[in-house]
Parts: sequence; structure tokens; C-alpha cells
Amino acid sequence: MIKLFKVKEKQRELAKNANGKGPVKKQSAGELRLHKDISELNLPKTCTISFPNGKDDLMNFEITIRPDDGYYLGGTFLFSFQVSSIYPHEPPKVKCKTKVYHPNIDLEGNVCLNILREDWKPVLNINTVIYGLYHLFTEPNYEDPLNHDAAAVLRENPKMFQTNVQKAMMGGYVGQTYFQRCM
Repeated sequence: MIKLFKVKEKQRELAKNANGKGPVKKQSAGELRLHKDISELNLPKTCTISFPNGKDDLMNFEITIRPDDGYYLGGTFLFSFQVSSIYPHEPPKVKCKTKVYHPNIDLEGNVCLNILREDWKPVLNINTVIYGLYHLFTEPNYEDPLNHDAAAVLRENPKMFQTNVQKAMMGGYVGQTYFQRCM
């Protein structure tokens, strides 16, 4: 038994000296699944993915969505994704980094998408989440809002909602809230 431990220790030492680093860190199940999800991504042509911390940090990435239909046509919206090591048993944390006038995205960037909350299931993947976010821009949902003011305007006066979205995307005030240009 003792010899076995010495052999393992010797192998670790040789590996460390060979590349100047310790043994390679084992990937978590979440990292492996995320790597698979990202390699199989089938993004809409209006969406792009980037890794601000480099490709070595797959657990944190950004998605840019440029809707080609609906109220938000012509806008550019950036979302950050943080994926935990227990993914897919826990949904990714998604924030909208672009301040947007939207019934399902509040002014702090929190996103109201059912598959990121109560309807998440481990069979879902990153591609599903991205399509869900894209769908929020093509068909905003006033029935499950985070931004109650925007939801009320969409429900009661869709033309005014369209005007407010355009004001916000062009850079300006909607009510007392200022929005940076995102077109």
C-alpha cells in the first residue's frame, strides 16, 4: 500500500515539473455540460456570443441580441450569463446590461423569463434561454411584468408603448428615466 502512494506522489511531482504547474484542474459536471451546450449552439442570425474574460472562462459569457422584428427592431441589447458549477440543475443567472424600456426587464437588468425561474428543467439548455430572450423582444409579455409601468402602457396603449420604446432606444427620457442610445 505504501509503495502505491509513493508512486502516485512521484507521478504528481513529475507532472508538476513537466509543465511548471500543478495537475490540471478537473472540470465540474456543469462546466462539461456548458461546454457541450456552447459547442452545439444554433444562434439566430441576430445573436452573437462573446467571452469577456477569455475562452477559458466558459461559465461567464455575454450574448448580444439585435431584434429583426417587433417593437425593438434595430436595437442592440447585451446580456450577461453566469452559470453555476451545478448547471443544468440550476438555471444560469442572466442580466440585461443594456437599460431598456421593456415590461419583462426591469431598470436594474433583471429578466422575467419563466424558464429562468419556476419552469427551469435540466433538459433545457443555453440555446433555449437565448431563444427565450430573443422572443421577449419580438413579443413582450405584459401579463408577467417586472416593469409594471411599461406593461400597463403596452396593455392599454400599444401605440404609446411603441413611441416610448423608440424614445428609449434613441437615447432619451421616458417619464423620469433616462435611457442610453442602443440603436
